[in-house]
Amino acid sequence: MTELVHLGVEAGVAVITLDSPHNKNALSQQLTSELLAHLQAADADDAVRVIVIRSALDVFCSGADLSEATTVGMGVGAQRMVDVQRAIVANSKPVVARVAGPVRAGGIGMVAAADIAVAGESSTFALTEVRLGLAAATISLTVIPRLTDRAAALTFLTGDGFDGTEAARLGLVTRTVPDEDLDAALDAVLKSLLKGAPQGLRETKKLLNRELLADIDARGTDLAELSASLFGSPAAQEAMLAFLNRKKS
Repeated sequence: MTELVHLGVEAGVAVITLDSPHNKNALSQQLTSELLAHLQAADADDAVRVIVIRSALDVFCSGADLSEATTVGMGVGAQRMVDVQRAIVANSKPVVARVAGPVRAGGIGMVAAADIAVAGESSTFALTEVRLGLAAATISLTVIPRLTDRAAALTFLTGDGFDGTEAARLGLVTRTVPDEDLDAALDAVLKSLLKGAPQGLRETKKLLNRELLADIDARGTDLAELSASLFGSPAAQEAMLAFLNRKKS
């Protein structure tokens, strides 16, 4: 089986790279399983000071794997999405998202869960669940705390897309820079983080994420069950199949 997520460690930085070109880094069971394993490995590695999540493709993440959702269901996949967000939020190391290209639906949950997110101007975002008879249930755990109430209502209810500049204005990402400056901006953030002592970074992250982690633990299972039930509903199944058929034609 071809690996869909890669892990490399150099100079204190663990780089986790999403690399599933056949479905544009959709959150399949295999991808989320590998992502969780790499997050756990980086957390346990004393040589790692900071973690970066990025994509090898020109798409960061296309959201849920709709092919799986219409065949095997989302009972496992929905809980995995909660687990991925928790693994990022609870990780003892700072997690930085390098965001380039489109980010859709569940992929936005990864960006929101990261401690710092740096995006290129051409990156695009959309919470498209509402258009498929779904709700952004599991990722609401991390996305809603990043946004104002008005921004959450606008983005969740309309499903309209927005660019990297708007994502920064709304609070979804930390900073947006011209595409050609993305790696330099990422390097600057990593350089600053690497100046922090491991204990200082760990304990500071605990302070910052205490309430968010408690909410994930309190509501995560219920929201995963809600998400799975919505994915399995006749209305959503019909909408997802229609979407997949349009992509094939």
